[in-house]
Amino acid sequence: MRQLPHTHSCFVCGESNPFGLKLRFETDGRLVRTRFVPRPEHIGFQQTVHGGITATILDEIMVWACAVQTRRFAYCAELNVRYAHPARPGQEVIATAELVTNRRDKLFEAKGELRTLDNILIATATGKYLPLKDADVPLMIRDFVGDTTDLFPT
Repeated sequence: MRQLPHTHSCFVCGESNPFGLKLRFETDGRLVRTRFVPRPEHIGFQQTVHGGITATILDEIMVWACAVQTRRFAYCAELNVRYAHPARPGQEVIATAELVTNRRDKLFEAKGELRTLDNILIATATGKYLPLKDADVPLMIRDFVGDTTDLFPT
């Protein structure tokens, strides 16, 4: 697995976002993975991580799965999450995702899941993603930290 770049400002991976999750992603060229330990401020109620945090992580990792396979970043057009088990603050979880379908570089479909270290399924997700317009890519690249040449060849 190799480390993927991250950004300065993103809520999920941004190193300079004081309210962010600061996650780091890695890939084998097909599958993307990250680890996350929810904090107490991520709860919705009664020691249960808010479902929006779970959905956010799954959305982000599916974006990365699309980028790794297509060399294009995309925005979420549709996100479906199925919750199977509550995530708990302090309980490390692993998110994984992969691109399922590339529809002529116009629409990407991905799937992802979140599991505990002892393999309990927290949630699964599917998503449809629309690629960024070429004109928007240079501005996005300026926010990245790390090598982006594998994602955005020159």
